[in-house]
Parts: sequence; structure tokens; C-alpha cells
Amino acid sequence: MDARLNLFTGPTAGKALKHFMAAGKAIKESPLPAATQELVALRVSQINGCAFCIDMHTKDATAAGESPVRLHLVAAWREATVFTDAERAALEVAEEGTRIADAAGGVGDEVWAAAAKHYDEEQLTALVVLIAFMNTANRLNIIAQQPAGDYEPGRFH
Repeated sequence: MDARLNLFTGPTAGKALKHFMAAGKAIKESPLPAATQELVALRVSQINGCAFCIDMHTKDATAAGESPVRLHLVAAWREATVFTDAERAALEVAEEGTRIADAAGGVGDEVWAAAAKHYDEEQLTALVVLIAFMNTANRLNIIAQQPAGDYEPGRFH
């Protein structure tokens, strides 16, 4: 499978993606825990069916020392005992923030309050920006049919 577009070559895409990737770097450097960032990025990508991002975030998380068990259980995090309460709260915000059309109102007050128990305002801001960032990245890759499987950890960091 070949991508429909090379999102890194054309002048318009190159300009836009330069800024987009800078936003991704700012999120990476935020006070939101790195493990939480990778779990959220992976879950958003699973929901959206973005194979490229699933490949990337699974490999980046593994390279950063994340356990295979936790990565395998992200798709079923509600039934898994390997996530902290804080991670569970972030994953729920990620799901409701990604399934906006399905949630009929976005992130519910109870879900937000649960996350606010574990994260300060700067971390919550980073979480919201990460969710929006991942949804955009997923859509770019899905529309362009970016193939998955050959990502090498750290390529975009």
C-alpha cells in the first residue's frame, strides 16, 4: 500500500506540518506524564483506526520502557487492572473527547471531575491538546492512507 500523498514534501503541507510537529513537541515537553501521553495517543488512534499512529505509539512506548501487557490492554482499559486511577481518568477523557459525535456533548462533567482529581490545570490543558492533536494526526494519516508497519521509534521526536 502506498500513501496517497507525501505530507512532508509539498510546500503547503511542509509549512503546515512544520508547525503541527512543533505543537507535538510542546505536548511531549508538557508536565503530563510521558506514559499517560503514550497511552492516550494509542487509545485515540485505536478508536479512530489509524494504523500508522497505532504502530508509532506502540513502538515509541515500548522503546520508552512501557510494558507489553499495558499496551495490549489499552483497548480494554476499563476491565484491566494494570492502569492507575489517573491513567484511567485520562483514558476516559480521551475516549469522550474523541467520540464527540457519539457522546452528544463531548466530555461529561463527571469524567472531567475525575480527571481533575489527578491532574493540575497545566496537565489537563496538555491532555486536551494531546487529544485534539492525535485526532488531527489520525485524520491526516487516514485520509492520506499512510501505511503502517515500518515506523522506527523516535522518528518524529
